[in-house]
Amino acid sequence: MENLVIVDLGSNSVRMAINEIRPDKTFREVARYKEDSRLSEGMGDEKILQETAIQRTLDAMREFKAHYESLPNLTVKAIATAAVRQAKNQAEFLARVQQTVGLKLDILSGDDEAYYDYLGVKNRLRVADALMLDVGGASLEMVNISAGKASDLISIPFGAVNLSEQFNLSDKVDAADFFDATVFLRQRLRDIWWLRAAQAKPLILLGGAHRSLARMSRRQQQILHVDQIHGYQLTTQEVFRLFSTLLQKNCSERQQLSGLEPDRADIIIGGIMPLVILLQMLDSDRVIFSESGVREGIIHAYLNHDYN
Repeated sequence: MENLVIVDLGSNSVRMAINEIRPDKTFREVARYKEDSRLSEGMGDEKILQETAIQRTLDAMREFKAHYESLPNLTVKAIATAAVRQAKNQAEFLARVQQTVGLKLDILSGDDEAYYDYLGVKNRLRVADALMLDVGGASLEMVNISAGKASDLISIPFGAVNLSEQFNLSDKVDAADFFDATVFLRQRLRDIWWLRAAQAKPLILLGGAHRSLARMSRRQQQILHVDQIHGYQLTTQEVFRLFSTLLQKNCSERQQLSGLEPDRADIIIGGIMPLVILLQMLDSDRVIFSESGVREGIIHAYLNHDYN
């Protein structure tokens, strides 16, 4: 049996999944780990990875390595997304990762990230027509799914961390900043011509901010197994109600909300805003949450010899 490890350097968190690959090419996840390294923090317009964020990320990768290095028949696939993709000091960071944990990072293009997200969703959620939305720390990916196929996809370089920094959304949000962020997002999203083909489709949601939204809802409804959000659905009006609750509070008050990770409270407004605006633009009536995304998509591609 092969042990396949996926290490995923996102812009807000570093995640790792350990999977057993069976002889019949099915797989089972046996462990997952997450550290909130916030690699994209402070990159600004210069797009420079900051030393403190780099150290947090390297520390997390060292901890991860201790969990997998002694596994037999081991294959490790390490990917990086928007923060590393955009960084001007990318080469230096890649060299430090290689030196620290011996891994060569595969930097996914925005289109690749969107496509692997789609593969992960397609193999776990049987939805024929939907718009898939993944909001990370420094990028947003969308895939228009029609008749079960990816008809259009895009990656845009803004996400929960950089939107929160750019528009001062981290603490109590004032009207002027909220208005500026709304105008910015509407303009950027309106320029995506194929979005009109997603009119009235449900949205399939990936990403940490969206998972927090699902957990908040399940906590409020006192649903058992609050973290089991795969396939969970909310109406658009319920999303709006939860977002309104978040907007009314400052960061310290949001940290007290049940279901919301305290260390995500300062970026949750920026993480949810693209969803809220898309729901209005597309007149969608519901959202569906997916726990499968880029990592699961890469596993499926690997098993089908489409990922080296």
